[in-house]
Amino acid sequence: MLLSNEQIEEFNTNGFLIIKNFANIQQCDEILTKAKEHLALKQAPIETEQEYTKKSSNDITVRRLRQVYNRDPIFKSWMSDAKIQPILKQLLQDQPVITLAHHNSIMTKMPFESSRTFWHQDRRYWHFENDDLISIWLSLDDEFLENGLLEFIPKSHKIKFTKEQFDKDSNFLDEHETNKKIIEKKVHQNLQKGDIVLFHCKTLHHASKNKTNKAKISFVYTVRAQNNKPLKNTRSDYKEIIIE
Repeated sequence: MLLSNEQIEEFNTNGFLIIKNFANIQQCDEILTKAKEHLALKQAPIETEQEYTKKSSNDITVRRLRQVYNRDPIFKSWMSDAKIQPILKQLLQDQPVITLAHHNSIMTKMPFESSRTFWHQDRRYWHFENDDLISIWLSLDDEFLENGLLEFIPKSHKIKFTKEQFDKDSNFLDEHETNKKIIEKKVHQNLQKGDIVLFHCKTLHHASKNKTNKAKISFVYTVRAQNNKPLKNTRSDYKEIIIE
């Protein structure tokens, strides 16, 4: 599969692109089943809501399963899926490389226990020669505002922000006067099982808490162009997978 010129233009202009009915439903179900097994076991490595919100608790809520590429073949098979490689190559204009240091995760919004994901750019903890990285978000079930759907701010990947527009954790400040006008431009589109979202690492996005009684579970990983090297001795300088 290849993107049309219109789809490439949409991604380059807005910083994200939604492709409906992309992934195989059976594959989504298999991924979801395995993810639920690992979530039930709280199988490390994980990120918890408690460490994210900095609130102590006797019980932990898993926010994400980390390092999923090597957890199970079903995760690896999606990240190596041949169908998506030509698309990523079109957008990167180079051979895509999977960055195992970043994302490479099953993301959750647990019922009533999830926290809000603040507006942010994914590049905040990443260290590469340039910021042209793309994340691939796979919806494993229905996603909508009430259960924590991603919202995006179109064209935000092209805005030059000041340090004052972010807090100490690199979250985009809601109450900053300039930011308010930018956030007003936010958009969303409900997702169904098998839909994917491709988004630039500088595109502002956020997600609300899950206010439903069912967990929202998604899959995300990130790729870079082969010529965009990670900076040595940084968090990004880690194992990678070149997809042939």
